[in-house]
Amino acid sequence: MTEACTLETTVAALHAGGVIAYPTEAVWGLGCDPDNDEALARLLRLKQRDPAKGMILVAASIAQFAPWLEGLPLERHAPLVASWPGPHTWLVPDNGRSHALLRGDHDRVALRVSAHPLVVKLCTAFGKPIVSTSANQAGEPPAMSADAVRAIFGDQLDALIEGELGGLERPSTIRDLISGRILRS
Repeated sequence: MTEACTLETTVAALHAGGVIAYPTEAVWGLGCDPDNDEALARLLRLKQRDPAKGMILVAASIAQFAPWLEGLPLERHAPLVASWPGPHTWLVPDNGRSHALLRGDHDRVALRVSAHPLVVKLCTAFGKPIVSTSANQAGEPPAMSADAVRAIFGDQLDALIEGELGGLERPSTIRDLISGRILRS
């Protein structure tokens, strides 16, 4: 069983290429370094998730997304700035910065700036965004507690940081930045 870790231990696990669990606004999430090929592949294997689907990146601030937003016309930044931090995930055209396992079979990358205090602390301490995907295996309901995460993944995770969910009843809205189309509400 994965024991509860401190912020420092959890960040060290991320730097070492580990897969972590943490509470988000609505459900428990799994995360890893979005620039670590092995961590991304391992996270997908743990979830039994189809790599074609892609995953979300979560950050502490819009500034942490600067490398992913490079080249995006400034007028396209307005909806991002207006909705963040908060439960709004935007599909942004990939500028070549995103790993294929993060993007999946898409030409966009999913970005969200979290308002959850623990997620903000985690991304700030890590110094960049982390992957954010629900803590569950494909097709199963997401974990709603640390104990549920432990029941699903046992000792397969490198760190689990305890905390409360953010009080939202459902995961973030996902919207395409270019078309405005809502993919998940």
